[in-house]
Amino acid sequence: MLDDVTARLGVDAPGALAVVLSAVGIYLAFLLMVRLFGQRVLSRLSTFDVVVAVMLGAVAGRVVLGDTPTLVAGVLGLGTLFALEAGFGQLRSGIRVSALMNNRAVLLVAGDRVLKTNLRRVHVVEAELFGALRRAGIRNLGEIACVIFEASGTISVLRRGAPVDPRLLEGVRDGHLVPRELLAVSPPDSTPGRPPGR
Repeated sequence: MLDDVTARLGVDAPGALAVVLSAVGIYLAFLLMVRLFGQRVLSRLSTFDVVVAVMLGAVAGRVVLGDTPTLVAGVLGLGTLFALEAGFGQLRSGIRVSALMNNRAVLLVAGDRVLKTNLRRVHVVEAELFGALRRAGIRNLGEIACVIFEASGTISVLRRGAPVDPRLLEGVRDGHLVPRELLAVSPPDSTPGRPPGR
């Protein structure tokens, strides 16, 4: 009986290698899919999205641990995933690698104009956009300076009233579409003549 318990807790060398390689493979596959399908997969989850996320976790766990999961294999798989996340986190701190691995923020509303092409690009429907506007306390589109779908999958709402600093729109796809009358005068250290978000 003790041998059976030990066998269920442990993993041999080929099994350990298989766990590590499977964890690396599923991690890279997940990164690629998030890059292809955009930051929408990271945003606030609906009921259906939660079901899909649970299924994704089950599939990933099965791939990493194999047919007979053991305690050591589980710890090894988790350790590999954490190490990969830490390593890629360091790589993402570089500007070029970050641009390659991360999706850009995208402008969804410029002034009172909804950019439907960008909504489709990030897989957000108008009902979700309007829900985010209501949560931000927006009562009509005339109150909006701009709405941005962030790289993290959240929606940021900037109101009219105080001018928007153009530096806040740097790196935002189509940030140059925000009406100029809603922008602050460019700060002295910014490059003249260069519209934000290009």
